[in-house]
Amino acid sequence: MRKQNNKVLVLFLMLTSVLGFSQERGKDTLNPDVIQVVKPYTPTVSDAFKVKEVPSLDDETTTTKKEIKYNIFSFPVASTFTPAKGKAAVVDKEKPAKLFDNYATLAAGMYTTILGEVYLNHAISRTESVGGYLSHHSSQGGVSNLLLDDNFSNTKLHANYAIKERYLAWNVNLGLLHQTYNWYGLPQPIYDQETADAIGDVDHTFYGVNLGGDVAFTDSYINEASVLYRMFGDNNNSNENRLVLKSNGDFSIQDLDFNMALKIDYLGGNFDRNYYAEEALKYGNFQIGLSPTYQLVRDDLTLDLGLSFTYLNDTEYGESKFYMHPNITASYRMVDEILIAYAGLKGGIIQNSYFDFSQENAFVSPTLFITPTDQEYNLFAGLKGMIANGVNYNITGKYMSETNKAMYISNPINTAGEKYMHANSFGIAYDDVTTFSISGEINADLNRNFSLGVKAEYFAYDVDVEAEAWNLPDFKANLFLDYQFTKQWFAGANLFFVGERKDQLVKPSVISPIVSTVKLDSYFDANVHAGYHLNERFSVFARVNNIANQEYKRWQNYPVQGFQMLAGATYKFDF
Repeated sequence: MRKQNNKVLVLFLMLTSVLGFSQERGKDTLNPDVIQVVKPYTPTVSDAFKVKEVPSLDDETTTTKKEIKYNIFSFPVASTFTPAKGKAAVVDKEKPAKLFDNYATLAAGMYTTILGEVYLNHAISRTESVGGYLSHHSSQGGVSNLLLDDNFSNTKLHANYAIKERYLAWNVNLGLLHQTYNWYGLPQPIYDQETADAIGDVDHTFYGVNLGGDVAFTDSYINEASVLYRMFGDNNNSNENRLVLKSNGDFSIQDLDFNMALKIDYLGGNFDRNYYAEEALKYGNFQIGLSPTYQLVRDDLTLDLGLSFTYLNDTEYGESKFYMHPNITASYRMVDEILIAYAGLKGGIIQNSYFDFSQENAFVSPTLFITPTDQEYNLFAGLKGMIANGVNYNITGKYMSETNKAMYISNPINTAGEKYMHANSFGIAYDDVTTFSISGEINADLNRNFSLGVKAEYFAYDVDVEAEAWNLPDFKANLFLDYQFTKQWFAGANLFFVGERKDQLVKPSVISPIVSTVKLDSYFDANVHAGYHLNERFSVFARVNNIANQEYKRWQNYPVQGFQMLAGATYKFDF
């Protein structure tokens, strides 16, 4: 009964509390639009507790892992091992070729031909050196169907002394020349063996001495200068003296840099007679040339703008004249070294001389009229560059105008009876000639063992007074080849072709001489050589010239030797 009363009392108290709370809420004055925050809300996350359970093992036997203890005992170890140092692998390389400063060559062959060369060079000190060169080529002749001897001899000697210092380098040189030839080109059948025997010896000799020197400066207004004196003559009392001085330097005018070239050229000589009369023939020309040039370089364009001024005085006739010629060149790199375009317009006075004529044509007569050639202009343009590594090309077109251009022409028969007056010598014909030419060449130097060069050139001439452009070819081509097969074997070839030329033939007649034009056929000449190096000093070689055995005519009535073979040896050495 007491427990029931207690439950009633508890129920009564709960009802009283509910009624009281309801009354208080009815009296609530809280504004529903206003929220009062007593403190910021700081939520928390209760910690999670992971239940750790140890799995029960159902194995029949449960072993306990035995505890192991480790004891380390440290003590020094004596070692006698020494590691070897690393060594680079040895590369097999070829022993460099020994270079010698001197050599001597001697060879002999058909037509009793002797060929000899000696080249010497010796360093006296770090700045001084001396050198020399001796060459000899002779043959006893043997061209078939000739009426006269055709032996020849050509000997040249050159010596020099040089000094090279820090700001100055100079050298002096001395040269000697001795040449012997025969005017063996008698026209047949005008001459037969009987008339040829009556002429007798037709040999003639050239001799010459030249002395010169040059100097080059560093950090100076004058870049270089040279001087050359040459005395030349023959066994027919002909004499010629020539003195040439050249120099060039750089100077500035209003921040523009110019190059100035100076040339002084004196030529004087005489012949014992002229071709038609026993009257001495003298000649002399003195010229002073000045050539200022301005160079403009802009990226791939190089332009040289200049003029050449020349004063010419004929010392024999007392006549003087002043000339002005263009001196302009330009080049433009279109594609680096692969394609380069170039062009130019040049001109000048060419000093002709007896020496130059005789070295080009050994059968000229000692009765020449010598005068300078005025090259009014030489207009040229072309392309050059590289096709591949070590292979380059050059294509050029030219148009040239020359006044008093010298051309070789066969002399007529003269009854005066000198040994060169039987239409077997050549004179000089001067004429105003314009020349158009186009040429192309390729040079290949692929490696140290192989080199090749090919060049061809076509010519077209227009003369003013003469009937033809005497002895000027319409086409020329040549090829050279050198190849080193092995360290010991080497070979090479030289081939050349010369097109047709024209010359004049004058036949005597009772009324008047008969003049006709003679066409000289084109010719092809092939020469090869091969050799073997016995060691670094000795080598032997063999040469074959004119393989086709063509006794072609280099000049009218002058056939050359046919098939020729010679063999020899070369020795290299040092002092």
